[in-house]
Amino acid sequence: MTNKQERKTILVLGGTGKTGRRVVQRLRDGGVPVRVGSRSAEQPFDWTDRTTWAPVLRGVDAGYVSFYPDLAVPGAPEAVGAFADFAVASGVSRLVLLSGRGEEEAETAEKLIRSAGVEWTILRSSWFSQNFSEDYLREPVMSGEVALPVSTVPEPFVDADDIAEVAVAALTGSGHAGQLYELTGPRPLTFAEAVGEIARAAGRRIDFVPVSIGEYAQALAAEGVPAEVIELLTYLFTTVLDGRNAQVADGVQRALGRPPRDFADYARDAAAAGAWDRG
Repeated sequence: MTNKQERKTILVLGGTGKTGRRVVQRLRDGGVPVRVGSRSAEQPFDWTDRTTWAPVLRGVDAGYVSFYPDLAVPGAPEAVGAFADFAVASGVSRLVLLSGRGEEEAETAEKLIRSAGVEWTILRSSWFSQNFSEDYLREPVMSGEVALPVSTVPEPFVDADDIAEVAVAALTGSGHAGQLYELTGPRPLTFAEAVGEIARAAGRRIDFVPVSIGEYAQALAAEGVPAEVIELLTYLFTTVLDGRNAQVADGVQRALGRPPRDFADYARDAAAAGAWDRG
């Protein structure tokens, strides 16, 4: 006989994104009913259209909250707080928030989740390794030159698969309520060192070129990147990557009882899967 917990649906906001789709896949592999929350889902969800919130929350017991594009954008914490209140009123008993390290706005969102009257878990994550293979850094890697406004500041890049595994544990298991997990990789790397790891894994030359923040913003604008995205990236590179997050944290070990995945392993597997093949 199927018990009550097994019948409950878990909502995954950002369910087609880097972490969300990994959470969805793991839940489905475990036989857990899942509802994907995204604009393109069968039941659409849109952070800016609150009429879409009630339908996706119907019958949901727990939710993974990932805000797109980032909790640092204006209005993001308020939207997350409003959603948390709406979710609790709809019968949701557990929320897991994907947050960011060193972001004032993200910490505001965390406080709103914690005060919503629900079981909560915070996943405060460092820079994703997969940004190099599934996001805006993939094309520069493919071109053989990665130009960024960072120099010697290290970052303990975290693997999105580790984030997803911790999220699933928090959504479905016990012992994670009220926990704040800082999720990082096992060692800090500068962006130049990370690009070097990728070059070795891919078996070809990829140069890292430090540029000023002004040069970076101008290059993005020349490529037609929207102004709000340029503003977000400028904030992330000048504020979040100022050294405040250089230290390694123990969140993966605490949540899963194992060390986090190393960046070199990520780069090797991504290269083997064709992430940076020239087509």
